[in-house]
Amino acid sequence: MDLIQEADGRLRPCNGGAVYNLSRALGLQGVGTLYLNPLSADRFGRGMADAIGQAGVTLARSEPAHEPTSLAVVGLDAQGKASYSFYREGVADRQVTATEMSAQCASHPTLKVIATGCLALVADDADKYLPWLTAQRAAGRLVVVDANLRPAIVPDMAAYQASVMNALGQAHIVKVSDDDLVTLGFSEADPIKAARALLAQTPAQWLALTLGAKGAVLMQREGAAWHATETAPVKVADTVGAGDCFLAGMLVALLERPAMQNAANADALQLDAKDIEHILCHAIASASLCVQEIGCVPPTLEQVRARTQQSKATFKAL
Repeated sequence: MDLIQEADGRLRPCNGGAVYNLSRALGLQGVGTLYLNPLSADRFGRGMADAIGQAGVTLARSEPAHEPTSLAVVGLDAQGKASYSFYREGVADRQVTATEMSAQCASHPTLKVIATGCLALVADDADKYLPWLTAQRAAGRLVVVDANLRPAIVPDMAAYQASVMNALGQAHIVKVSDDDLVTLGFSEADPIKAARALLAQTPAQWLALTLGAKGAVLMQREGAAWHATETAPVKVADTVGAGDCFLAGMLVALLERPAMQNAANADALQLDAKDIEHILCHAIASASLCVQEIGCVPPTLEQVRARTQQSKATFKAL
């Protein structure tokens, strides 16, 4: 649960959590989605279960957990950019095991894509998520990992960086922000060069780099890269959930492409410039709609399509 600080010091509760946001955003854009983390039986958890259910998302564990909902206190700067502090010891969403998650995925044979990131990548939970990611990649599913680092949560940055890199090492598609690259220790002044350096250290075929108001880049392992940015102005309320909605939009658009539908396996995915333009423009529109709301309010598929038609993003090869 995101507790967003308002100007008068009060905290506004908003449903949140990166993977929860992603799942809800996917559901609202019409993608059948399975959410693996348990939700609490407390007031916050019941509200989150209602909201994700209304988005059409399936809860892998229908029975609520006895543990409380984890909390994030969100501060906003003058531009609406969010910073976080977390309260998540003994909380509901961490009550998972690799064996349970793998069994839940196996029970859905039509499952095509696995996605995780952010707080799931902390070193303390590596024994849960890393074996699960490894098993899903071995099962032939497309693995997507969003680094989405939260350095304020960890006392040992080296262990956190190593845990994130281990998870990225199972990904077919990596998503990072320019801030993530700095936190991971990629110090090149040009974030595109830093992203290429990161991609070279993973087996991933694709990397999506978000650059805030400067748009986003999608790059292929062999070196090709494309950049897109919106031309219409965006009035930012806050950036909470922007990256999650970007990734949801990206996956929605990817699943629409014949290349994804026809790929024999995750390693065989090939995208051309037309695919990339569709994917990036849809992803950016999803994020732009999110940042105009307080907290993470994911857009529907109809809203995203309307925005891409009304305000076409610029697109170019790098």
